[in-house]
Amino acid sequence: EVQLQASGGGLVQAGGSLRLSCAASGFTFDGYVITWFRQAPGKEREGVACITYSDGSTYYTDSVKGRFAIASDNGKNTVNLQMNSLKPDDTAVYHCAAGTRPGYSSTYSGSCAFSFSYYYGMDYWGKGTLVTVSS
Repeated sequence: EVQLQASGGGLVQAGGSLRLSCAASGFTFDGYVITWFRQAPGKEREGVACITYSDGSTYYTDSVKGRFAIASDNGKNTVNLQMNSLKPDDTAVYHCAAGTRPGYSSTYSGSCAFSFSYYYGMDYWGKGTLVTVSS
């Protein structure tokens, strides 16, 4: 069964850290872009960070640059999102998605930024994990 499993959410005080993980089963991340999205109550969904699995290219939304880091753990078919210096504004349900860039080969390498506006075009989605940052 093809599945994405997101984990690692929780409650943390402002300034603290959390690490989210996105693990794939039933397929490998080769050729995919993996993107973390988040949605806070009353706000639109937004792309937070992404990585192109084949070459490690990354992209971040401005509000998390310098605080979040996305990385792949190739041996475990997992992508992690390290979140540091968390702020109350980071409170949201986070979930990961994996997809391929339309019109490109399965060995795609390069920017993953397109995925931020391609949520419904992604191939697989994991269930959300709640991150709550208290002030």
